[in-house]
Amino acid sequence: MFRSSGLGPRAWRRARDAGAPSGKKRGQVYPSLLLIAAITTGALLAPLTVHLSGLLVAAPTLTGTRARTRLTAVIALITTAAVVVIDRHDGLLHSPLLPIHIGAVLTVSVFVLATAALHQRDQKELARVRAVSEAAQRVLLRPLPQELGPFRVASTYRTATTQALVGGDLYASSRAGEITRILIGDVRGKGLPAVEDASVVLDAFRESTHQQRTLPGLAASLERSVRWHLGELADEGDPQSAERFITVLLIELADEEEIVRAVSCGHPPPLLRHHSQVTPLRMIRPAPPLGLAGDTPDAFNLEVAAFECGDTLLLYTDGLSEARNAAGDFFPVLDRATTWTWDSPGRLLQYVSSDVGTYAGLQLRDDLAIVAIQRTLRFGDAR
Repeated sequence: MFRSSGLGPRAWRRARDAGAPSGKKRGQVYPSLLLIAAITTGALLAPLTVHLSGLLVAAPTLTGTRARTRLTAVIALITTAAVVVIDRHDGLLHSPLLPIHIGAVLTVSVFVLATAALHQRDQKELARVRAVSEAAQRVLLRPLPQELGPFRVASTYRTATTQALVGGDLYASSRAGEITRILIGDVRGKGLPAVEDASVVLDAFRESTHQQRTLPGLAASLERSVRWHLGELADEGDPQSAERFITVLLIELADEEEIVRAVSCGHPPPLLRHHSQVTPLRMIRPAPPLGLAGDTPDAFNLEVAAFECGDTLLLYTDGLSEARNAAGDFFPVLDRATTWTWDSPGRLLQYVSSDVGTYAGLQLRDDLAIVAIQRTLRFGDAR
């Protein structure tokens, strides 16, 4: 947080960089300066027949791995001056060895500066790509509101791909009048095709959720959008279009009905904590995943269960249930669920994320999306 200095964050950083070296900059050059001082001191104390100035090439090399090109150039000049001091002490001021030593330092410095410049360019490019990725994530996976009527909501998302922020898992919410709907899904595959399929489902959900009065009707509408998308891919000659599908779970909650309605299209059933008991929400006849399901409402079975004040639903993708430990064992979701704290959606997701991270390690093998919803008001209190 910036205090009342009259400068904004960017201006403050520019002023800081233009002035005296910051603590970070000093930390970048101190090791090189100490190395120069140590080699110079050793050379001045060593016999005249021992020439140590050649060791100074390590100083700009060390700086180039830690600092920007400008600081590396400064260290190179200081190193050159130290070479002259040492060679003068050794009686080499008019010897052919002096230009050789200076040339070695300057040659190494030029290579180090070129390498550092390329590295900084790559870092800037990576920062730009990451900024675009973050923008894409905000557009594709909009943050879920923390409150939807009488319901508290929390969500988390982790990708299995290094440096990626968006993957094939998806979630979304909608609020129309006194009705809250939640979508969570998992696209088959990874990479850009998975992101493309996820965007189709999310766009279809945001458009159709306010047009369809029932969850089966909404599921059928999503299926038609996915079929149209896969048909276009097939027309374009995509050989994998027939093998692409998306598992989806749709949840509907009404403010003044203490029930939850759900439609599953091949997706793992959510966990329901009701009266302090944690059980999977019963899915007697789930439909096939989108892309393989029917396109009429009667192809989707609607499940209904009690969802009272204090009850919590935990929706997740198979990145949780299929997380493996070092021995290759799957994460026991239901067994572990009894050890989590369910008093609030946010705390619940902290426990889940920590637990699966400890079990499977920091690097997940699959994308992971989790959404928790808790009813906070009793029937009749919503108004």
